[in-house]
Amino acid sequence: MSTSTQQEQASRAAGPEGPAAPDPQAPPPLTDDLAALLDDGRLYLEAEMAFQKSRVSYAAGQGKSGLAMGVAALALIHLALIALAVGLVIALSPYLSPIGATVAVAFALLVLAFLLGLGARKRFGGIARAFAKDQQT
Repeated sequence: MSTSTQQEQASRAAGPEGPAAPDPQAPPPLTDDLAALLDDGRLYLEAEMAFQKSRVSYAAGQGKSGLAMGVAALALIHLALIALAVGLVIALSPYLSPIGATVAVAFALLVLAFLLGLGARKRFGGIARAFAKDQQT
């Protein structure tokens, strides 16, 4: 077949309007699918980043207010313990004199603090020994 015959057949197939229209039943090209996939991935990543930023913002806000409440609670506990110590001094004053009551309450608090410190040292020593064993193996 000659080149002119092929051109005539192509022009007849195209019709008077120009080249033939694409078949509406034909699947879209692979490049269109890949472009849509990339766009969907980009949109998903942007949405996920926005979601994670909002989660971090929420957690930071809740953490700050929780920390403030915890510090306030500890301050109130501290004040209550001071009031208890002052009350003990006042209650023991008639029996031990004001100076004797002050010394007795202070000594009792120091003994309690010493015992709690020994317990803390024991616990922290256990943690240190556990990590030392991990480093040796």
